[in-house]
Order: sequence, then C-alpha cells, then structure tokens
Amino acid sequence: MQFSELNLVPQIQQALKDTGYETPTPIQGQAIPLILEGHDLLGIAQTGTGKTAAFCLPILNSLHLRQARREPRSPRALILTPTRELAIQIHTSLLTYGKHLRQKYAVIFGGVGQGNQIRDLKMGVDVLVATPGRLLDLIEQRHLRLDRVEIFILDEADRMLDMGFMPAIKKVLPLLPSRRHNLFFSATMPPEIQKLAQSILRDPKKVEVTPPATTVERIRQMVMYVDKKEKPQLLAHILKDNDLHKVLVFVGMKHLADRVVKGLESKRIAAAAIHGNKSQGARQRALKDFSSDRVRVLVATDIASRGIDVDGISHVINYDLPNIPEDYVHRIGRTARAGTDGDAISFCTAEEKSYLAAIEKATRQQIEVVTDQPYHSEDAARARIMSVGKAKALIEGQRDAGRPRRGRGRRPSRGHR
Repeated sequence: MQFSELNLVPQIQQALKDTGYETPTPIQGQAIPLILEGHDLLGIAQTGTGKTAAFCLPILNSLHLRQARREPRSPRALILTPTRELAIQIHTSLLTYGKHLRQKYAVIFGGVGQGNQIRDLKMGVDVLVATPGRLLDLIEQRHLRLDRVEIFILDEADRMLDMGFMPAIKKVLPLLPSRRHNLFFSATMPPEIQKLAQSILRDPKKVEVTPPATTVERIRQMVMYVDKKEKPQLLAHILKDNDLHKVLVFVGMKHLADRVVKGLESKRIAAAAIHGNKSQGARQRALKDFSSDRVRVLVATDIASRGIDVDGISHVINYDLPNIPEDYVHRIGRTARAGTDGDAISFCTAEEKSYLAAIEKATRQQIEVVTDQPYHSEDAARARIMSVGKAKALIEGQRDAGRPRRGRGRRPSRGHR
C-alpha cells in the first residue's frame, strides 16, 4: 500500500510528497481508512510506530472536508497528550502535513508563559494540541471552551495514567460534546486504561500493530552486572568507544540525571539532562543539542523522555533498570528506528536483579550478559531474586537514605523521576 492509495485530499497528498513519505507504516495503513470512515478507534501502538501521522492525517482530512468557520477560543479538534515535548512534536507534524490547507493549529502546555497561547486561542484554531494541566488552567480562566470539539484524540493514555493525569482527564471529558469522533491511543492496556477507553469510545474499531511488551527485533540487548557505586565508572568506560555516537541514558530520579551529567562533563564527554525539574526552555535546548550532535549523551528520566523522538540514536543505556517491564520496552525502542540497528545496554545491581527477571519474563527472551567489562560484579550476577515489590522498596530506601527530611514526622522526598 502507498499513501497515494489512501483517500486523502490532494493538499495532504502533496504535503506527503514534499516530505518524501510514500509507504504508510502498519498502524497508518490500518488506522487511516477506519478514521476516514468515521469510526471511533482504539489504537494499541508504541512510540516510534508512526501513530502521530496515523491520527493527524485523517483528522486534517476530515476537518478540511467539513469546513466550518473558526470560532474564538473554540477548537474543532483536541489532541490531549501527556508531555510538553510530545505536544510540540505533534504540533510540528500538523504544520508539516497541513501546510497546504487553510487551517490553523495551536499547542498549549505548562512551564512557559500563557500569553502567546491565549492569543492563539483567541484567534481561533482548527486543531489544538494540549497537555492536561494547561488545558484545564485556560478553561478555568475562560480563555478556552470545548463545546465545539468535533474530534477528540487521547494520545499515550497509559502514560497519562503513570503521570497522574487521570483526574484531569475525567474533568475534561464532561466539557466535550456528547456527539464527537473519538480516537484513543495507548501502548499498553492496564485495567484502568481499558475502563477509560470503554467510557470514551463508541463501537470502536481496534488496531494493534505491536503486542504489548515485545521489543524491537533489530536491537541487540545486553546486561552488565555492576555494583551500584561503580555505575558512573562503568558508564564512562563504555563511552570511551566512539561507536556510541548518540546515546540516550535513562536514570530513575531527577537529581541523579544532573549528577550523571556532571560526572560525564568532568571527563570531557558532552552531555545534557532532561527531567521534570528542568524549565521548558532548558528541556528544548537539551533536545535540540542532542538532535544536532552538539551533545553526545542525553540523560533522561522516564517521565521527561516520553516526547523524545530523535533520529539516529545509536545506543540506549539503562543506568537504572525500570521496575515496570513496559517502560523498558519504551526506553529501548528509542533506538533502531527507520530500519537501522541499535544497541541497548542495561546496568543491573544485585537489588535490581528482580527487575531484570520481570523484564525477561514480559519480553519472553533472555538478555545477553556481558562479563567482559572491568566492573563486572559476581555478587550481583549471583544475587538471589527477590519479589519486585521488595526490590523496589529496598532500592527506594537506599535512594532516600541520608536525604534531609522536610519536616518532623514527614517522609523524605523520593524525588522520583
């Protein structure tokens, strides 16, 4: 199948030709015809499968065919997404695919001043891309209303759940018209997400392009056993190899991301951090520097990383293993894109061995162990596997140790992610 075979208007077809896109990805080939026919859609797909175009192209097409006058503060389509970075990327995609259409697009998110965003809304937009917090803020200030929304897209629903946005989503839903076209995308379908999908979608068609918790076949996965205190030295040792030319490093906590960057910079390795405590400007600069190869290493937490969609990432390094197997799948999927190969290296301490076992069970494969490295830990390799819950509690206890308490009787801040 080619894009030219899809029932998209000539203006969108021309934009696709301008960008050199000819062949749809599996989710695009399956989802676009269903959306064009007006079906509600449940799309189960991970980042990197092309799902943004899978919903952007048909909604632009539908809005073009149902031309209506733009009303101030009232978007015709709403795309709700969990992170600022992802919101910006979706907005950029809309500008690319819709450049030959007479439509207007806006993006709103927190962490920056709202003046420009309010001005964009006042002028009227066809498609609004938003994060939940800023969306509700502007609604409460009466700068935005949702009563004319024709198409509602909820993107990365499982990450919305992880980030605690479910209460916000439940506030947004009653503000939408009861009759609307709904598109729902999620990489995984835990029970709460299934329940949310059932409450939003009406007789949906389902498209699933990748079974949950499977990994990209073109990625070589490796694990290195190491003592916790020697993780910085192991990372620096690995980065001596210049074949690791664009490296994404995942850590468990925000303060650790900054610490890892400082350690790398002290060894003259160009690095930047991206996490929830960084300002929007700092996060965008870090992504830009990483994309343009001004920095070789980007150190990220899971929450901040969701919007990272950078071409050419050669290696993903799990400095800390995630305690949720699906997060591991999302992480390593940042490499080996567009038909290229990639490597994923995971550091594993004795305490993290249970996380590794859970990942191998979920992905149904055994990860290659690399012992030919100077910081190999036999103690970690031979460690007894405890329950994931106990391992998580132990690791969190170690991370909290020595941190100042914020007040008598209160728990120390976890600072997680």
